[in-house]
Amino acid sequence: MLPKHLRLTKKSAFSATYRVKHSVYKGGIALFAGIGKKEPEIDTRVGFVVSKKTHKRAVKRNRLKRLMRESYRLMLKSGEVGNSQKYLSIIFVGHEKAIGKSFSEISSIIKKLLGEI
Repeated sequence: MLPKHLRLTKKSAFSATYRVKHSVYKGGIALFAGIGKKEPEIDTRVGFVVSKKTHKRAVKRNRLKRLMRESYRLMLKSGEVGNSQKYLSIIFVGHEKAIGKSFSEISSIIKKLLGEI
């Protein structure tokens, strides 16, 4: 699990990130990037969202969130996060197309998304 200081927790932080409207979509996952950093030593905060409209079963939604979260955590650990460290906050949003995918597929999609922002 990501450390607490790297997670987006407040509704206002999610709203501010969505308001910037800088997004990329690939393979059932959307990435929303917030405003750029002015000070590089500040950590980028990350949020993971799968709405109830995506799938009615909480088990399926939570599995997709866990896969996305673990994939990002491993990339952060190995230093393969691409351009994501330029932003104050980023949000990964899972859609229906991503529900049945394996960890390796989710991981490759997230890697591509991080390379495009």
